[in-house]
Amino acid sequence: MGRAFVYVILGGGVAAGYAALEFVKKGVSYGELCIISDEPVAPYERPALSKGFLLPEAAARLPSFHTCVGANEERLTPKWYKEHGIELVLGTGVKSADVKRKTLLTTTGETISYKFLIVATGARALKLEEFGVSGSDAENVCYLRDIADANRLVDVIQSCPEGNAVVIGGGYIGMECAASLVINKINVTMVFPEEHCMARLFTTKIANYYEEYYKSRGVNFVKGTVMSSFDFDSNGKVTAVNLRDGSTLSVDMVVVGIGIRPNTGLFEGQLTLEKGGIKVNGMLQSSNSSVYAIGDVAAFPVKAFGETRRLEHVDSARKSAKHVVAAIMEPDKTGEFDYLPFFYSRIFTLSWQFYGDNVGEVIYYGDMSGSAFGAYWVSKGHLVGAFLEGGNREEYEAIAKVTRLRPAIEDLTELERQGLMYAVTVSQKPAALPPVEVRASDLLLEKPLYAWHATAGVIIAASIAAFAYFYGKKRRRW
Repeated sequence: MGRAFVYVILGGGVAAGYAALEFVKKGVSYGELCIISDEPVAPYERPALSKGFLLPEAAARLPSFHTCVGANEERLTPKWYKEHGIELVLGTGVKSADVKRKTLLTTTGETISYKFLIVATGARALKLEEFGVSGSDAENVCYLRDIADANRLVDVIQSCPEGNAVVIGGGYIGMECAASLVINKINVTMVFPEEHCMARLFTTKIANYYEEYYKSRGVNFVKGTVMSSFDFDSNGKVTAVNLRDGSTLSVDMVVVGIGIRPNTGLFEGQLTLEKGGIKVNGMLQSSNSSVYAIGDVAAFPVKAFGETRRLEHVDSARKSAKHVVAAIMEPDKTGEFDYLPFFYSRIFTLSWQFYGDNVGEVIYYGDMSGSAFGAYWVSKGHLVGAFLEGGNREEYEAIAKVTRLRPAIEDLTELERQGLMYAVTVSQKPAALPPVEVRASDLLLEKPLYAWHATAGVIIAASIAAFAYFYGKKRRRW
């Protein structure tokens, strides 16, 4: 017993929803597309789970954040899928995949065949047991990866008003959950082994800004150590977290955010894997021509860096989903995926965006004691990354554009002096900078033929525009 489809999306997260929308926009026929997900609900915006979903009042609930609201599109509710002839196979896992036969065997015993398979299985949360610590099954120990986890976390929060929570991990989940717990009037202590929060992305100086803000909201930090065990009461509930440095923290609840691992198990030995994910080419196509991969599970070539990377962020999931549909349905009209790495977060009243790569020398600008500041990363004479906290839409667009341009930087002191104004000026006058060649073989960045003239032009233009810009900026807020 089985069914056959032209297109099958395996996984029901953000990427699946955005791919479905793109299929409809490109005219997929009724009955050609199927989405298989082990979750019982249609694809939804996962970022909401660590933000609006956890609010004590007016909390976000489905169907308000079914995809694709993150792109200001209509909500893709179960009704939408039905109206467009898309088969949703929900609450159903896949036991095995055979990429040569182009079949999937579900946990219900059904065989589903495909012409094209899009793997959007995402990743799973790493468990404490994988680090030799037991206790994940305790009723007051929470993870956050899907809506079931979020519902459980809300129940635990409500069961211990004004209680004490330990958040294990200082990355995205740790930082965003800690903020939500504080809003729920829970006392929070964050524990992580790194020297500062968001260690994979932030510099010490940037991290200090956020840690000081969190401290002002009552959050305590215990850094440079990890947990070693839990203490339990007679009912199996965690009462304390024991740390490797010998200290003990009394708790009413624990949130664990110690990383993720891509869900590649079905395809090990069948597809080429790299960087922990499924290796794909610029068309997001795997080593099997009928299988594509997107989102957290895909390791794809990042043109700007000349290397393969796997990116764990919703923006990458959304954009790779859109591109893969074009690559499958309109291959002759579709070029290679050219993605500029982008990360962002909104916590408390703060909001930051980061583009590009965090390698090389860091140039800071702005007032880090105020509400707006930023940084550039310069490597091998070119601007390769940009960060901004507290910007407006125009400013965020400017740092994105200047990062993609990768302009030559000959004077770091001048870059620091101009600060955000440099990105604004360059983004408004892209013709002033000739294209920068990126050679994938060795990542050598060729300087423009007229680098001196281009740099001089930018500096002159920036100087003329700086007074007007900063005058207007000062009148607004900075």
